[in-house]
Amino acid sequence: MPLSTVIRPWPALGRGAVLALLVAVATAVHAAAVDVNTATQAQLEQLRGIGVSMSEKLLAERARQPFADWADLIARVPGVSARSAERLSVQGLRVGERAYEPPPR
Repeated sequence: MPLSTVIRPWPALGRGAVLALLVAVATAVHAAAVDVNTATQAQLEQLRGIGVSMSEKLLAERARQPFADWADLIARVPGVSARSAERLSVQGLRVGERAYEPPPR
């Protein structure tokens, strides 16, 4: 579908606003949730910061026992820190459908 067809129905918004909306929707779709307890190796490796080595560590630990929460994942998987958990969560990684929430300071 040509972009002009999408933009014409909303002349009051302006082309820039419609384009920004389309980009936001595309970004949200790209950052779809990936649950570490059910994801395949390929799904995990789609996230920036998870390569073959990290995905194998995650899958090996998950095979022993599913992750209870983010604290469990951080404790059991070498190389995953609170900082990397936050970055991965922003990209859509979830533990039991929950995003990472940093502990209170």
